[in-house]
Amino acid sequence: MVGAGGHKGWTAFAWHGVLITVCCAMLYPVVWMIASSFKPEAEIFSDLRPWPTDLSPRAYVEGWTGLQLPFGRFFLNSAIVSSLAVLGNVVACSLAAFAFARLEFPLKRLWFTLMLGTLMLPYHVTLVPQYVLFQNLGWVNTFLPLVVPKFLAADAFFIFLMVQFFRGIPRELDEAATIDGCGPFRLYLMVILPLSRPVLATAAIFSFIWTWDDFFGPLIYLNDQANYTVPLALRAFVDSSGRSEWGPLFAMSTLSLVPVFLVFLFGQRLIIHGIATQGLKG
Repeated sequence: MVGAGGHKGWTAFAWHGVLITVCCAMLYPVVWMIASSFKPEAEIFSDLRPWPTDLSPRAYVEGWTGLQLPFGRFFLNSAIVSSLAVLGNVVACSLAAFAFARLEFPLKRLWFTLMLGTLMLPYHVTLVPQYVLFQNLGWVNTFLPLVVPKFLAADAFFIFLMVQFFRGIPRELDEAATIDGCGPFRLYLMVILPLSRPVLATAAIFSFIWTWDDFFGPLIYLNDQANYTVPLALRAFVDSSGRSEWGPLFAMSTLSLVPVFLVFLFGQRLIIHGIATQGLKG
C-alpha cells in the first residue's frame, strides 16, 4: 500500500510539474510584455529576460500622450461601447431566451433552429451587407454599428446559453406566478431574472471581454481617431512605413489588460457557476 501510495504521489507530482511548466510557457509572453513596458527601447528585443535592468515608467508617459489625443480618450470610447454592448446583450438576449424557453408561439422550433443556425455563419459572410446597411443609415464612423445590434439580440450564443438555464427553472414557479396575476413580462421580470443571476453574469462578463478586445469591428466602422477604441489606438503605435514605438505600445497594452483582468477576477466565480449549471440543467 505504501508503494502504491508513493507511486501515486510521484505521478501527481509529475503532472503538477507539467502543468506548471505549461502555465509558465503561456504566461511568459504576458510577463515579457509587462517587463518590456519598463525597459529602454533599445533593450526590448535585444534582452529577452522577463525583468528590466533599468526600471523606468517613461514608456507609460509617452504612450499616454504619444498620439494626437490622450490615451484616456480611447479607454473612454472602449468603456462606452463595452458597457452598452453588455447592457444590450443582457436585456435583449434574456428577453429572446425567455420567449424560446417559456412562451408558446407559432413556428417556435423553426425560429429557434434558425437562430442556432446563425452560430455557424462566419462574421465575414454578413460583413458586406451589414456595412452597406449601416452606410445607408449614416452610421459609419459612429458607435452605432457596434452597439445597436446588441440591443436586437444578435448574439445567438448568449440566447442559447440563457435558454438552457431558463429551461432548468421549475415550471411550477410560472404557474404560481400566473395564479397570482403575473403576465409574461412580470413573470420574466420578477421570477426568471432574479433566479438567473449566474447566467446573466456570465453573458455580461463575456460580452465585456469580447467587445473590449474586438479589433475587426471598430477597424471597419470607425475612421476618425477621436472615435477609436483601445485596440485601434494600440495599432496606431505600429507604423508599417516608419519607426514603430514598441515601448509605448507595450505600456498601453499592459494598461488595456487591467479592465479585462479585473472583470474576470471579480466575476470568475459567477462564470464557473453559470457554465457548470448549464451542464446540470441542460
